[in-house]
Amino acid sequence: MMIRSIAMAAGLGALVAAGVLYAAAAPPWRDMMAVLLGASEQPREAKLVTEEWPICTAMGSMGSEADWTQLDPDFAAGKRALVAEDWNGAIVALKLALLRDPRNADLQNYIGYAHRRLRQFGPAMQSYQQALVLNRRHRSAHEHLGELYLALGDPAKAREQLARLEEICLVPCAEVDDLKRAVANALATR
Repeated sequence: MMIRSIAMAAGLGALVAAGVLYAAAAPPWRDMMAVLLGASEQPREAKLVTEEWPICTAMGSMGSEADWTQLDPDFAAGKRALVAEDWNGAIVALKLALLRDPRNADLQNYIGYAHRRLRQFGPAMQSYQQALVLNRRHRSAHEHLGELYLALGDPAKAREQLARLEEICLVPCAEVDDLKRAVANALATR
């Protein structure tokens, strides 16, 4: 009788331990354990919180169609207009997308870029600064803000943006190289 009680207690302990491991395990281990334990429900998809994984994009990739642009036709139309250098069309389309996604730093950066290309420096500055409020590590917004400061004749502030980019990019990144080149060109033409 005593042996049977000990065996039952050990079996119950193993089940409790398996349940604790199942609850504590992070995917994909949780899903594998669910299959091993015979769970009937499908594993839930993990959802990323946007603040945990800020998306930084480079203007060089404007022509590519990412999945998230396919979800918003105005965002996709705005990116196509940027590639076609239709700055006014890009602003209109991107502002429509911004109505649905006001916390999107990429949209603000693209709008600022189009304004800057139209030499509308005030609206460009506002858009870049808003992009950086939404994502302080947005590489393209720092690069473009630095380029805007160069257009405004303020290379010291452009170098500040370059220093911020160098802090953000722990490995070589195109935004640092592009802004370095722009600063060097601006200083060479003085």
